Amino acid sequence: MSRSAILKSSLVKKYWMALTGLFLCLFLVGHLVGNLQLFIPGMEGQLQFNEYAKFMTSNPAVKILSYVTYFSILFHAIDGIKLTFENRKARPVKYAYNKPGENSGWASRNMALLGTVLLAFIATHMTNFWAKMHFSEMPMQTVDAEGAMLMEPLKDLHTVVLAFFNPAVNSMALVAMLFYVISMIAIAFHLWHGFQSAWQTLGVNHKKYTPLIKLVGKGFSVLVPLLFAVIPIYLYITQA
Repeated sequence: MSRSAILKSSLVKKYWMALTGLFLCLFLVGHLVGNLQLFIPGMEGQLQFNEYAKFMTSNPAVKILSYVTYFSILFHAIDGIKLTFENRKARPVKYAYNKPGENSGWASRNMALLGTVLLAFIATHMTNFWAKMHFSEMPMQTVDAEGAMLMEPLKDLHTVVLAFFNPAVNSMALVAMLFYVISMIAIAFHLWHGFQSAWQTLGVNHKKYTPLIKLVGKGFSVLVPLLFAVIPIYLYITQA
């Protein structure tokens, strides 16, 4: 088999889907740890979150990981769409759809739909926060939690995030909060099927370890999106 044929094979695409999906799970954990600092009240929370934002946008190693993440998201999405069309083309007769609930779960049958919702969320999320952090004029934090002047002012992403979910500042805050929560529900369903499926694709299928992987995957798919969803709800309610 030629090199180009190998790269175009559905099996290789499934391996890449699995690997990029698991890498993005690691990204979600790291991103969540940083975002949870939004629960820290007052100037201390503002300083910690802004220092985290600066680190994520200035550290060379993190920058490299960020580009890997962007590539993984694009590849994961494009590869998923291709695999969906290839699978449908390979099964023109919908013999498996007579009783779809008996053949597969809802999440596994709608991974393309869930992925599309997540792509829309990622695009709007990066426009509202990432792009502003990199390309727009930002408010600056000049003092620390004790009121002392900072040696180097920090871009105040904390204030931008709070204002985005503040109904007194943003008339679309409720819509933004609801869309965020709906997107986290979509990622929960996506992870519910995708986490265990990725390990199975990579050949990790053992009577001893597979039940544990399924358990960890279900816990991960519920806990991580739930914690992400609680953040905008908390910010909206506490500022309403």
